[in-house]
Amino acid sequence: MHAKVGDRIVIGGHRAGQPDREGEVLELRHPNGEPPYLVRWGDTGHEDLFFPGPDASIVSHKGK
Repeated sequence: MHAKVGDRIVIGGHRAGQPDREGEVLELRHPNGEPPYLVRWGDTGHEDLFFPGPDASIVSHKGK
């Protein structure tokens, strides 16, 4: 998994009816875009160091 600043992390809901969780990649810890990432979560505004699991996907930010 590789990301760029501005990409979105999406984690699928774990139960029926549970919404997906989304966050924005604010900072990379490795120059090649590998995890972990500093992410700001859209539902709480909290910033977190994030290590993606198998339920996470990256949506590329166009133009960066």
